[in-house]
Amino acid sequence: MSLLAISPIDGRYADKTRELNAYFSEYALIRYRVFVEIQYFIAICQYGLPQLSSFEEDKIDELNAIFEHFNQADAEQIKQIERTTNHDVKAVEYFLKERFDAHGLEHLREFVHFGLTSQDVNNTATPLLFKTALEEVYYPLLQDLRDQVEQLAQDWGRVPMLARTHGQPASPTLLGKEFQVFVARMDAQLELLKAIPHKAKFGGATGNFNAHYAAYPDYDWQRFGDEFVREFLGLERSSPTTQIEHYDCFAAQCQAISRINTILIDFCRDVWTYVSMEYFRQKTVAGEVGSSAMPHKVNPIDFENAEGNLGLANALWQHLAEKLPVSRLQRDLTDSTVLRNIGVPMGHTIVALKSIQKGLGKLMLNEGQLYDDLEDNWMVIAEGRQVILRREGYPQPYEALKALTRGRSLVTREHLHEFIDSLEVSEEVKEELKRLTPHNYVGG
Repeated sequence: MSLLAISPIDGRYADKTRELNAYFSEYALIRYRVFVEIQYFIAICQYGLPQLSSFEEDKIDELNAIFEHFNQADAEQIKQIERTTNHDVKAVEYFLKERFDAHGLEHLREFVHFGLTSQDVNNTATPLLFKTALEEVYYPLLQDLRDQVEQLAQDWGRVPMLARTHGQPASPTLLGKEFQVFVARMDAQLELLKAIPHKAKFGGATGNFNAHYAAYPDYDWQRFGDEFVREFLGLERSSPTTQIEHYDCFAAQCQAISRINTILIDFCRDVWTYVSMEYFRQKTVAGEVGSSAMPHKVNPIDFENAEGNLGLANALWQHLAEKLPVSRLQRDLTDSTVLRNIGVPMGHTIVALKSIQKGLGKLMLNEGQLYDDLEDNWMVIAEGRQVILRREGYPQPYEALKALTRGRSLVTREHLHEFIDSLEVSEEVKEELKRLTPHNYVGG
């Protein structure tokens, strides 16, 4: 951890976000650019351009090795070239031309970056690194959290709990079911996120393959672009485009992640509230301090930390979603400036997911408190009793139970049983009504 880091993502939380370096760092972006350029060169060689007929297939492994063995020294070399070019993608092109010379391909060096604009590289490299980060980091971590919540939902599946609607005692529920609600919500939004295609722009300076058609007018470059992006990069090509990707699908991905984060904010607040109500106690860790002044404190800091990081992430996810699809005419530079920051909301999101996992691991169910809260709120089964009386045709049962229970600070089992005994219904119905308790009136 660097004490001089400006952002906590690279400072305080560096150990929690280190796996993102391979996808969202400057090094990572350069590496993925190198990958796109190499794959493009191989693709046009295989497309049958006559000037590339001398390319030998056995050189493919050598070219792929440039990417596979790409390291920080290579990235530093490209940054050194950039200090002269003042253009990041052109620096990658010059770096690869030097490597081509070293591999005996100097006669083909001018087909590196042939006919491309920088956004053909950036708008394929970025969705590719984002897709890979989702698949290799985000999805597995979110799945682990989802499974952890589901396991708790199963463990506490039959634990009755006083529900609260508008913050007031309401018909009892099951603790496990309330956790399962969040599992279902995560599942639904994750399905939507995964259904959004990873789109990429690839089509020359203004999206029309102008240079390609000028040099080789008899080739179907639009078809080539579709096949290259799909088969070599594993993405879907947007067409038609301006100089840049539309970012509409990327915006949808940002919004989908933001919705999942919002669900998790809701979850964190609920668990935090259950802790404050003493439905959960928290495991202590030797040496940890809850408060600098109050030695007894064991605070739900993991859920608070997660909530704060999720909020920060969402502010940036929403900005990306709102800004990126908007560009002046055929393109301006604002997308490039903003897009360099996609690792920041992902970093805050990853920190939050790990914090929730840590917090859940500390929870200890305090069933006694749940039992006491139900026992103190017998009025909440008035709903079930008035419905049974309606079934029996009893006159105005809702109003009768409202008069008995509404606004009273304490309604006990005895109060309700006295009320039942006063009803003009059969003994069987009275017994049915008496069998209802706050502990078993939990639905199915």
